[in-house]
Amino acid sequence: MSELKPGINQLFLRDEELRLGMELLFYAYRDFNAEADRLLTKRGFAIIHHRVLYFVARQPQISISELLQILHITKQSLGRALRQLSEQGYLIQAIGRRDRRQRLLTLTRTGEDLERELSATQRTLLARAYRDAGAAAVEGFRTVLHGLVQGADRKKFGEPVQSGVKQ
Repeated sequence: MSELKPGINQLFLRDEELRLGMELLFYAYRDFNAEADRLLTKRGFAIIHHRVLYFVARQPQISISELLQILHITKQSLGRALRQLSEQGYLIQAIGRRDRRQRLLTLTRTGEDLERELSATQRTLLARAYRDAGAAAVEGFRTVLHGLVQGADRKKFGEPVQSGVKQ
């Protein structure tokens, strides 16, 4: 954890300020996912389906074990989501070339289209919030998010950049 600089106003560490940050995260998460949740519900899917589609789109040929490490869910929960996505033509499971026990996941064209549709509103909301906040705030936001990520996952994103951007 980084040290707080002397002379910096640390009122943001008071309990009420921390609770405000938590509440803002809850509301932001709700609104960030609202349109995707609506689209998922129309198809009989849940948020886990969106997460699977998102990460498989970002990492085609991802193994089931790698996806389990990212999502931190049970094999049974992931299995149900994969089965639904496969049966409805959004996802393909292939046998690994080097290890035949491995199952590699790839989106079909239909799956890619759905993932793009689900993520479109989220990208738009994030882009607007970033534009409105400015570069320094975006950098600070990313630093805070990085601080919230736990364990080995934190290393995936490297160290937060401290460029000293001013607004």
